[in-house]
Amino acid sequence: MQVLLKNLKGDKLIWAILFFLALFSFLPIYSAASSVIVKSSSVTLFSGFMKHFFFLFFGFVLTYIMHIIPYRYLIQLSKIGLPIVALLLVLVFIKAFDTNAETTTNNKRWLQLGGIGFQPSTMASVVLSIYVAGYLSKMKDKIIQFKDSIIPLWVPVFIIIALILPSNFSTAAILFTMILTLVYLGGYPKKYIGLILLGGVFSLMLFILVAKAFPNVVKNRVDTWTNRIENFMNSDNAKDSFQAERAKIAVASGKIFGLGPGKSKQKSILPQSNSDFIFAIIVEEYGIVGGLTILIAYMWLLFRILIVAQKSDTIFGKLVTIGVGIPIIFQALINIGVAIQIFPVTGQTLPLISSGGTSILMMCLSAGIILNVSAKRQELKKEEDLNNDNVLDILSHTI
Repeated sequence: MQVLLKNLKGDKLIWAILFFLALFSFLPIYSAASSVIVKSSSVTLFSGFMKHFFFLFFGFVLTYIMHIIPYRYLIQLSKIGLPIVALLLVLVFIKAFDTNAETTTNNKRWLQLGGIGFQPSTMASVVLSIYVAGYLSKMKDKIIQFKDSIIPLWVPVFIIIALILPSNFSTAAILFTMILTLVYLGGYPKKYIGLILLGGVFSLMLFILVAKAFPNVVKNRVDTWTNRIENFMNSDNAKDSFQAERAKIAVASGKIFGLGPGKSKQKSILPQSNSDFIFAIIVEEYGIVGGLTILIAYMWLLFRILIVAQKSDTIFGKLVTIGVGIPIIFQALINIGVAIQIFPVTGQTLPLISSGGTSILMMCLSAGIILNVSAKRQELKKEEDLNNDNVLDILSHTI
């Protein structure tokens, strides 16, 4: 164990936060698993627990691998990964537009690979952020012309986001916001960013108009978005309102210290209690104290991510840390906001705590990249300190 800990490079506080969130996740997952068992005869308490354990185990293996591979190679890997995730998104895109498919809305976000569900949009968000960070780092000493950046930068961005949008609006919105943040931090001209923002809004409006004009083509998606917003504003007796209402009851029941581990009364009633609404179960069982502890952990993680980005010696290191790190916090805050009814239902999971293989693996991959950047800075600092010590030794011997 000591040997393993010695080999963990990078920011030790980030490692500590990751381990805390992962270990804590077993408590609400084990508790909320009962609701899944009630709805599925093929799932047992043990199998749900072990599935979560294996995803976390392989996720941390991925974190370890990613944190020792020189992060400069990520630029080339993202160029290879971009067409791969685009192809996977095309398959999801076709599935989302298949009006004959007898699948639920959530299932239309997933692909089955070897019997395991996989959500390409989550992977695409990470790969695209790395790609954009790499492009901006190459252009750091050049004058950027909008026409020259259309094909290498904005065409891939809009293709990926357009493929994600029909089946997962919230992920597409988070990704678009993150890309705009990255290009702003990367020194992209503000007037061009304004044009891209207007282009994005226009494209979204065009998509909504097409969806309204041809409802049989874009089945239920725009109606789902509008219904969720209307239900959030008007509290109608629809499915999303039922979810939000039950989440509110769970949060209110928790009070200061909660009902205790495994004693949630809403876990068998609240849909998606082990994923989208797991924070409500956490507050119900561990109270405001438990909920604030999780929120503080994510805020602490945000602080460490910003520290790693600020201390990085390369433009790419700074941008890729922000690009893959900030969406983790966005996703966490949105999940928490939905549980306490600040936001309408979005379907975003709570990173590293909710059940969900793709989300866990991509969270761990992103964490590995951040730790990689941090480790590189630590290595450079050690070299600088060693060089300074050598200079002092030479001066002392000379004198």
